[in-house]
Amino acid sequence: MIDQAIGELAPLVGVRAGCAAVGEAQARWYRRHRQSPPPPTPERAPAPQPRALSEVERKDLRRVLNSEEFVDEAPATVYAKLLDQGVYLASVPTMYRVLREHDEVHERRRQAMHPAAKKPELLASKPNQVWSWDISKLLGPQKWTYYYLYVIIDIFSRYVPGWMLAHAENARLAEALLADTVAKQNIGRNQLTIHADRGSPMTAKPVVFLLADLGVTKSHSWSHTSNDNSFSESQFRTLKYRPEFRGRFGSYADAHAFCGRFFGWYNDDHRHSGIGFHTPADVHYGRAGLVRDKRAVVLNAAYAEHPERFVRKAPEPPALPTAVWLNEPEEGTATTQ
Repeated sequence: MIDQAIGELAPLVGVRAGCAAVGEAQARWYRRHRQSPPPPTPERAPAPQPRALSEVERKDLRRVLNSEEFVDEAPATVYAKLLDQGVYLASVPTMYRVLREHDEVHERRRQAMHPAAKKPELLASKPNQVWSWDISKLLGPQKWTYYYLYVIIDIFSRYVPGWMLAHAENARLAEALLADTVAKQNIGRNQLTIHADRGSPMTAKPVVFLLADLGVTKSHSWSHTSNDNSFSESQFRTLKYRPEFRGRFGSYADAHAFCGRFFGWYNDDHRHSGIGFHTPADVHYGRAGLVRDKRAVVLNAAYAEHPERFVRKAPEPPALPTAVWLNEPEEGTATTQ
């Protein structure tokens, strides 16, 4: 009834006066008679631009832009060259629009793609199967003077079959060391893989050709991976953490004498944790089994005398290595050798 009265008065005196006459709040009346939002306007399909190129013309323009003659040219240059030939296909902005539709506003010629670098996965199950080699600097007597230590290490036995201290770092010295060490160890063809990082002496042609002539497989660290030559890096760390290691050496003879003492100790006296605390020489030359048997005799005697001191089980010497990986693959992935 109130709405009807206001509806009759509103055209005559207005909504405010009509609400006041019947004692109704104007806001309340507006809430009850609020209009619903207008229906959405239907979307209109865009009308084709009458000046636009036809589909055939666009395909022809793209074919010309990607042709051998113009594929390396910017659209503005193509536009000018076509005009010089008496041809007009489209404006420069239109050329850019056509290229942008196909994500071709960049190098349009197909770029040479290098194959994805594969992480080397090398397995050694006996000595002289996989070697790792690297070069480290030793500081000389004065600033900016260095001696270069070339070291080859067998990743299975941790034995160092060859090393050299030199005044320079170059491929010819590396070639001589590798050739001499391969000969001393009587390495047969297709027996050995040598791993190194991607330094210039390691990838130089003399070294590559030498390894090919000797029938040795070469392997290099994964790209942008600084710690992929872990066996050599670990060996250098052992060298530089020896108590007698000097920050600087007084002369080449001084540095060479230290290296001679170190590698004698490392090969023949150092009990390496990675090979069951045997010396690298014992593992490399097959003597570690006898040493382990002797250790077992001592431990068995200790157990027989005081079994109460061994709570869980009888003591055993550490196991000998059976296989050593350089970059062990994850379970379920393919491996290479």
